[in-house]
Amino acid sequence: MFSYTTRAAAEQAEKEVQQQFGILDAICEKNTEKVMQAFWDHRVSQEMLHGTTGYGHDDRARDTLDSIWAQVFGAEDALVRHHFSSGTQTLATALYAVLRPGDTMLTVTGRPYDTLLQTIGLSKDQPENAGSLKDFGINYSEINLKEDFSPDYEAVDNALKTDPSVKMVYIQRSRGYTTRPALTIDMIEKIVKTVNKRAIVMVDNCYGEFTEEKEPTAVGADLCAGSLIKNAGGGIALTGGYITGRKDLVELAAYRLTAVGLGKDCSPSLDQMRPMLQGLFMAPHTTAQALKCAVFAAKLFENAGLDTSPASDAKRSDIVQTLTFRDPQKLIRFCQGIQKGSPVDSYVYPEPYREDGYDDEVIMAAGTFVSGASVEISADGPMREPYVGYLQGGLTYHSGKLAIMTAYEEMMKG
Repeated sequence: MFSYTTRAAAEQAEKEVQQQFGILDAICEKNTEKVMQAFWDHRVSQEMLHGTTGYGHDDRARDTLDSIWAQVFGAEDALVRHHFSSGTQTLATALYAVLRPGDTMLTVTGRPYDTLLQTIGLSKDQPENAGSLKDFGINYSEINLKEDFSPDYEAVDNALKTDPSVKMVYIQRSRGYTTRPALTIDMIEKIVKTVNKRAIVMVDNCYGEFTEEKEPTAVGADLCAGSLIKNAGGGIALTGGYITGRKDLVELAAYRLTAVGLGKDCSPSLDQMRPMLQGLFMAPHTTAQALKCAVFAAKLFENAGLDTSPASDAKRSDIVQTLTFRDPQKLIRFCQGIQKGSPVDSYVYPEPYREDGYDDEVIMAAGTFVSGASVEISADGPMREPYVGYLQGGLTYHSGKLAIMTAYEEMMKG
């Protein structure tokens, strides 16, 4: 299946990352204990694996999942729903729920991920009067990370002192389409302390769940949101997202999702309770598998001379691994290799194309059981210099390793 050169390179890389694997296993064990304790405390039963229809009133399983989620994330409340079709929709729901005309959204990790730009009103292809935050009179401001990619705490403090309209301090934990590292929980906690209750601290937690022993809400973030087809759904949730944090803010998000006065009580769970509960149960383990795939890929491609971020021995706070190819064809071949090494649609050859929500053409590979699920093995990248590939996921380390080896072999052909 693989050339001798590829097998030898993979064997060497795997030997060199065993210490990192041990660290990831220890984090997985602690997060698994936290999830299991919540399942025990809230007495999950067989009957909860079946959902409701219609209005969804008195859905005990849905309400129990919210309570479990809040406990695991160290929050007051949670809104976990299959009605969220993407991380972007989940984030947008939280933003519209909290921000009002005249308020300012201050991002302190630079420009947000591409798909959120139209929601805010920042895209160069912005539809006119489509209902962005800008259309509703909500202001936007941003503070870039420092040269060492650490938050500029002093600038955050000064912005809050000089601009009383700042209602929300927004943190994107993961890197988006950049090569900066993910923010660690320690960094997020320091931002929370810098803000010191002068504004609502909201965290885009996509790709970051269960990569460390704590979540942003456990260190004081007021609101935290993410997607269930990334880490938090464990590769089992079929769709969905979550918003967790302060009870009053979660209630506002529920009003935005349904209607004011209905909130959390009007949401039928249909047949989604089993995959969402089982997905959360699996999430710490699946995240650890994805992290092992990322560490293995980093070492394999480092040994081949590529720039990688994070480095194979670096601390991780998301599942994303970047590989800088500096050549569009190598990026394309890499993504095609990930697709070729996937369990579903392995015969398909992805090509760059214009995707809704992105300003550049992107290439995306995701041969997944759940369409587009990033926690399964996937890779993508915008077709712009320096042609960086973004690898994430792997339901199991060994299957993910095979996909990465396939991509390695495809890339090394050119």
